Amino acid sequence: MPDTDPPSAGARLTQDDALPPRTGDPSAPSVEQLAELASGSGLHRVNILAWRDLEDPEAGGSEIHAANIAKLWAEAGIEVTMRTSFSAGMPQVGWRDGYRVIRKAGRYMVFPRAAFSETMGWHGNRDGLVEIWNGMPFFSPLWVRGPRCVFLHHVHKQMWQMALPPRLALAGDTLERRVAPKLYRQTPVITLSESSKHELVHELGFRSERVTVVPPGIDPMFHRGGQRSPTPLVVAVGRLVPVKRFDLLIEALVDLKTRVPALEAVIVGEGYENDMLHALREKHGAEDWLTLAGRLSDADLIALYQRAWVLASASAREGWGMTITEAAACGTPAVVTRIPGHVDAVVEGSSGLLVDDPADLSGAIGSIVADPQLLDRLSAGALANAERYTWAATAYKTLAVLAADAQRRRP
Repeated sequence: MPDTDPPSAGARLTQDDALPPRTGDPSAPSVEQLAELASGSGLHRVNILAWRDLEDPEAGGSEIHAANIAKLWAEAGIEVTMRTSFSAGMPQVGWRDGYRVIRKAGRYMVFPRAAFSETMGWHGNRDGLVEIWNGMPFFSPLWVRGPRCVFLHHVHKQMWQMALPPRLALAGDTLERRVAPKLYRQTPVITLSESSKHELVHELGFRSERVTVVPPGIDPMFHRGGQRSPTPLVVAVGRLVPVKRFDLLIEALVDLKTRVPALEAVIVGEGYENDMLHALREKHGAEDWLTLAGRLSDADLIALYQRAWVLASASAREGWGMTITEAAACGTPAVVTRIPGHVDAVVEGSSGLLVDDPADLSGAIGSIVADPQLLDRLSAGALANAERYTWAATAYKTLAVLAADAQRRRP
């Protein structure tokens, strides 16, 4: 790759002029179809158990995923109650987008207290229950009698060691791999990608026919528009936590900067590694071209996606990688690590590139910014890939799994 600045792809290609519009999947289920499925299965009241609420400062893709499904179910006339842990500054009971949110108990106590409250009926009568198993399960098979399903986005593996002290990490890994799967053998499981399903079946021992793949949708607010940055701009979005490996991404970007002097980069997100990443940026003297933007509004994030040349991720574990397809809906291709989830969110060679090691991100991103034709082709492929995903389809297919369990349990 040459040591000079790449051709000005930003000047010659605007999102408005070069890419077809994003229209969404015309076959996506309607609200009426959701309502018909719910009514035909007797699912009038559904409770959802989740670790964190969307308003939680540490909320991420799992919370966005649950909130979108709950919103569409509520629009279809289902009475939805979501039970989560307490979120600072938020009321214990409130309403959002037509569904009720109950925020009580701390990070760890939410599991036994939510189970006890459900057992006692304090959350109200229900026709079905959805458990979101995010590392620590609610053990719903032990106490739920009636239609249920569980969302298990991915196997956590090394995430335990990244987030917890050694003994707690070992306990968490043992629980996830050896204890909990035996309890959930008769429970319908939903995961986000075929690669995650492969792990659940071959590493945790779930039966293949019990695991359904339902990819996440993309909000229509993510769309093409504006003009690409006149100079190479790389964007990364996510919680600033060890599993995302933003430190390795920064190292790769610093390496690329030596060959592409015009490079700029923006990392969006909050988390407890914020101070460490600021120190790393200062160590490399990258303050003038690498921005740690913190949390952005939806409008600012969309504008950033639309200006970016590449969406990058060095993450070690993902169920999908929703920022990949959000950026794709804005016409921005991805360069990401080859891990379960990522390999489904990216169509390799069409909507982006996959790398086996975070150190290879530098070369892969460099190959795109140095080749305007490759950038144009991947941008068009990213937009085409994004057309496949809608939240309406996600909400309907998730409800279909719960409805099938309800029908199976009928006398």
